[in-house]
Amino acid sequence: MPLHDPAAPSPSSSPFTVRVTVREYELDTRGHLNQAVYLQYCEHALWEVLRAAGIPGDKLLAGGVGPAQLECTLRFRRELQGGDEVDVSCVFEWGEGKTFRLRQDIRRADGTLACEVTGVIGLLDLARRGLVPDPGAHLRQLAEHPDVLGL
Repeated sequence: MPLHDPAAPSPSSSPFTVRVTVREYELDTRGHLNQAVYLQYCEHALWEVLRAAGIPGDKLLAGGVGPAQLECTLRFRRELQGGDEVDVSCVFEWGEGKTFRLRQDIRRADGTLACEVTGVIGLLDLARRGLVPDPGAHLRQLAEHPDVLGL
């Protein structure tokens, strides 16, 4: 089953973003943001977009589900250093099946693209330990503002 239906409406022209300041302790020995921290920023943005949609973490987990990252690709474009302010975006691509794509850009405050992140995510049923069949429909039911998720 395709991850994205080409006939589906395109994502919003202004994706959800959250601002993060690069902290000195997140740098590697070369003075660049450590590669693992990019993923932490993306994870933070995912939980923030869910919260903005009206699905804070406690509500999601009380419903017996949680996001499960199945695949992730990072494309580093420009370095980030301590003190840089970055905006981390979230654009959901819904299709059929048990997974969806989440595209995230990490951009400096001046708009310079630092990293492109693409993930394949499912919604894990925590009791059954399997993926929810239609994660978009499930999140739409939980959300107070499903449009924030592109639903």
